[in-house]
Amino acid sequence: MVSSAQRAANVPAFLANGGEMGARIAAYDWSSTSVGAIADWSQSLRSIVAFLVNSPVPLVMLWGEGGHLVYNDAYSVFAGERHPGLLGMKVLEAWPEVADFNANVMRVGLAGGTLAYRNHKLLLNRTGTLAECWLDLDYSPVFDDDGRPAGVLAVVVETTEAVLADRALRDLNATLERHATERATALEQSQIQFRLLVQGVTDYAIYMLDPDGIVASWNAGAQRIKGYAPDEIMGAHFSTFYLEDDRARGEPQRALEAARRQGRFAAEGWRLRKGGIRFRASVVIDAIHDDDGKLIGFAKITRDITEREEAQRELEVAREALFQAQKIEAIGQLTGGVAHDFNNLLMAIMSGLTLLRKRLPDGDAQAVRLIDNSMQAAERGAALTQRMLAFARRQELKTERVDVGALVADMRGLLERTIGPAWRIETSFPDRLPRVVADSNQLEMALMNLVVNARDAMPDGGVIRIEGMEQEAIGSVRGLAPGHYVRMTVIDSGTGMDPATLARATEPFFTTKGVGKGTGLGLSMIHGFARQNGGALEMESAPGLGTRAHVWLPVAGACDRIAASPPVRSLAHPPARSLVVLVVDDDPLVLMNTADLLADLGHRAIEAESGAVALDRLATRDDIALLITDQAMPGMTGTELIASARAMRPGLPIVLATGYGETPSDAASGLVRLNKPFTQGDLERAVAEVMQQPA
Repeated sequence: MVSSAQRAANVPAFLANGGEMGARIAAYDWSSTSVGAIADWSQSLRSIVAFLVNSPVPLVMLWGEGGHLVYNDAYSVFAGERHPGLLGMKVLEAWPEVADFNANVMRVGLAGGTLAYRNHKLLLNRTGTLAECWLDLDYSPVFDDDGRPAGVLAVVVETTEAVLADRALRDLNATLERHATERATALEQSQIQFRLLVQGVTDYAIYMLDPDGIVASWNAGAQRIKGYAPDEIMGAHFSTFYLEDDRARGEPQRALEAARRQGRFAAEGWRLRKGGIRFRASVVIDAIHDDDGKLIGFAKITRDITEREEAQRELEVAREALFQAQKIEAIGQLTGGVAHDFNNLLMAIMSGLTLLRKRLPDGDAQAVRLIDNSMQAAERGAALTQRMLAFARRQELKTERVDVGALVADMRGLLERTIGPAWRIETSFPDRLPRVVADSNQLEMALMNLVVNARDAMPDGGVIRIEGMEQEAIGSVRGLAPGHYVRMTVIDSGTGMDPATLARATEPFFTTKGVGKGTGLGLSMIHGFARQNGGALEMESAPGLGTRAHVWLPVAGACDRIAASPPVRSLAHPPARSLVVLVVDDDPLVLMNTADLLADLGHRAIEAESGAVALDRLATRDDIALLITDQAMPGMTGTELIASARAMRPGLPIVLATGYGETPSDAASGLVRLNKPFTQGDLERAVAEVMQQPA
């Protein structure tokens, strides 16, 4: 009997350079298996095994009906502690934990079929315990000398710790390079080996080019990705797959020249499928040389990465949308805070001007004019804060069912007078447009702003078109929830905006108008108003093509709850008696001026700079007839103070004075709201209204 040492000493020539596994295969007693002694192996079996042991790719051949394992060094690394015991074993016994899977592989392969799996999960025992792993698996039949399938050749690439595409690409490219080096006697012979390994691969277009770039082979993956059958493309130049502009620039020739000089060319770019369909491709071209160093052709691998590119673009769009939303939200919070503080300043200025005007001597016309001008400036500042609060979505909305078409028709005369005779307004609304849920005053202000913007975009005059339509929104507008909407659009044919300007159009204080011609809050106010109503502002524009501003507002449903306006009370004869009024505000200027306004109205004011001080005043003074409190105060908010005050004095009349638009949801019922900045008349009406309420 011949010993293992004796067999190893007689390594056949086709296994001489096969590494560790070449020696082990030579030393293995194959006569004890159905494979038979090496000396009796067929030429095709010898060729396949010679290729297998010289390949760096993890390859295992399952030979014969039993699927006896013959594998190379790379596969032995994959096998882990199961190596070298797997050599020569039947595949169903070698990997019993996946016996059903391998039984199907043998059945399909011996029938001449191919299988391919990408990122396939298996539970394997390679270290003594079962563990999950993910694999790229390609199975192709191998043929005996008589041309019948005699076994299955498997390419086994583990992707557990690597990206499937990169790993597969490297492995396949290494295989092609090894194939070209080992079998470079003729391009025809190399094509045979190439077909054996890659014909079953469908995720990559793998084909050969002759030195001039003519397609010389074509695998199933190439047909799937590029759309051409072999007889449609064999003999054509590979520049067929390039875009026309790329061909005109000589990109195909540059790619081949780079591969010829450097041995390899790799790039990503747009390519064409059959029918002129574009797709994004990752391309590798490797130069193939014979033993004398002569270039005999190129191996080309193409991968379709369109989905990856689209996913990356979608991710970038999502990130930009998130960034913009966070930026606008931060600006909105800042704007709301600034508007609140600005309201307090305006409150002090307006109340001071009111009291000062009353104390002017008769006949001082110049002083009266100066005070009136200052009061107008303060009122303009108050209007500005309302826009800032609208952008920050903190203004109080009195929602109702609004007929947008009727609102536009009612405003048409006012709009025409506002913009002047050089501009003409045209409207287009369907007869049966559903009503929307909105604050009609805010909607009128938004429409006025959009029309004025359209006029300013057409300095030489033109037509401003206002349209309305009913439309479903299903993810078509960023920030707009799917639903049923009315879209009001203001269209101009003016200068338009470039993408950079359009991206910033709704930012507060951003304006393209000259100094003193705009606050930059018009569009931001509309944006805030629309969002607070559950809608959105959408802008479309391009330089020289004008602008379309779409205001989306939700359609009013049958069960929509519309805020009812409080009943209007006659305040022509307010109570004449003098009241003791507790005034609470953390801003000393507002506190002092409110007290002065009340004193001027004949009331007696008691000042408190915080909620805690106010509660002390209530606890010690029974003559307090009315509480007027700010909302935003440190330590104790206005609503918290109101709750404590009502616990002490259940029937106490209360006025909530706040610079923020919305009344807090936890505010007690029965309050009279007084918006800051308020005039003495506003204060007088609020006092009269709250004192007329039933106890």
